[in-house]
Amino acid sequence: MKAIKFEKYGSPEKVLRISEVDKPEPKENEVLVKVYATTINDYDWSLVRGKPYLYRLMFGFTKPKNPIPGMELAGIIEKIGSKVKMFKVGDAVFGDISQYGFSSFADFCCVDERALLKKPDYLSMEEAAAIPHALGLAFQAFKQIGGIKDGQKILINGAGGGVGSFAIQLVKMHNCNVTGVDSANKIERLKKLGFDNVIDYKKENFTKNGEKYDVVLDCKTNKPAYSFLRSLSSGGKYITIGGEINNLIMVFVLGKIISLFSSKQLKVLALKPNYGIAEVLELIKENRLKTQIDGPYKFEEIPKLIQYFGNGKHNGKIVVKLN
Repeated sequence: MKAIKFEKYGSPEKVLRISEVDKPEPKENEVLVKVYATTINDYDWSLVRGKPYLYRLMFGFTKPKNPIPGMELAGIIEKIGSKVKMFKVGDAVFGDISQYGFSSFADFCCVDERALLKKPDYLSMEEAAAIPHALGLAFQAFKQIGGIKDGQKILINGAGGGVGSFAIQLVKMHNCNVTGVDSANKIERLKKLGFDNVIDYKKENFTKNGEKYDVVLDCKTNKPAYSFLRSLSSGGKYITIGGEINNLIMVFVLGKIISLFSSKQLKVLALKPNYGIAEVLELIKENRLKTQIDGPYKFEEIPKLIQYFGNGKHNGKIVVKLN
């Protein structure tokens, strides 16, 4: 079968190669999925480059433990392990598989059955692949931490990516006033998505413009942790879902300290893969929530797409179509 592999860390377009590898065999609790669609995520960008270096404690210090990246998929089950109970051969499935490994950048992928959900008929393979990670992050940020209420003032940093595209739709269900921060080339698209205000991050630093927000959802975390406090109203919540590792650590530490004497909160979301997706699928079925896909692209484009993701040029969720 075809797979995108790498043997050493480096620039995606230099180290990733299309290779022929053996089709994997499912273990007793695993299913073999024929992959029809996959996506590009921050894990792929970090895994392939081996940066930040702290991630090498998980991925492999000198070279990758798993040579095939990819953490989201949609496809059809072709074979099941002896103890699989949730699925049968022929089932259409999708999911964020990161809790149980990677390897979705391939024609076939073996994964623990607990990493998958049944794909509803009203979702295409491409739509299903685009949902679990990005929508999971947006939903959990607001459901578990944000506690969104009608009429709140919200800011989303990194608003033009997969998470931001879902987040704006979720908060608009509560009639919130929403500001989006991203690059200049995404400003018009952000307006079409429903953002009330937009900021070009190269022209304006949202932590210094004097505006206060009830909730800040940060997909980038590219500023010092203390600076976010300036953007929060009394009782406001800052939630980061990813970004520069040093800043993430500082948000976590400062958040613990701030909680001792302030009503403001700084939180780092620890994602629970696929949690809450069944609930938001109802919103998609009712056409109240829509996937925003950048693509779909071809399998052989994955190396350049990871670089495209890393450069922050994507609009919505980057989806790759296979088979």
